[in-house]
Amino acid sequence: MTAAGEAGAESNESTAVSVPIGGLATAAGSGSLRTFLGSCVGVVLYDRRLLLAGLAHVVLPESLGKETPPGKYADTAVPALVAELTTLADGKPLRLTARLIGGAKMFAFQTGPTVGDQNTAALEASLAQAGIPIVARDCGGSKGRRMTFEITSGRITVESVGLPPKYL
Repeated sequence: MTAAGEAGAESNESTAVSVPIGGLATAAGSGSLRTFLGSCVGVVLYDRRLLLAGLAHVVLPESLGKETPPGKYADTAVPALVAELTTLADGKPLRLTARLIGGAKMFAFQTGPTVGDQNTAALEASLAQAGIPIVARDCGGSKGRRMTFEITSGRITVESVGLPPKYL
């Protein structure tokens, strides 16, 4: 598993990589990728056939010309993940699907579209432009989430305080 900018590496089954706010990581083989989300949105790109995955913790919808860190922005996270996964695929064609988690309205006083709504919409647009279908989502609401993506099974566990876990 790798963080942005590191060389690709295969993981082992007990490996779990925590992705920080604005960060991204990729993985090949097994293990898991995880993060905590409030109004931010986690986007997972996954190729089930090759057992390749990437997770970006998107904070804002637009980079406005900033190139780093690429995982922080919806418009740079998807291309950065695709580039890293392409490298890990070593010439094999990718068949990516996406999952979106997070985007909660964390403060009751917020009105109109929240940053979570904007992040989700921007990721949907970026994924559509890249031709990557969204196959699962758990977005919105008013509670933060902890998400864990298991590479071998392709399953996401979503946990929020006071709620039973969801499995996507």
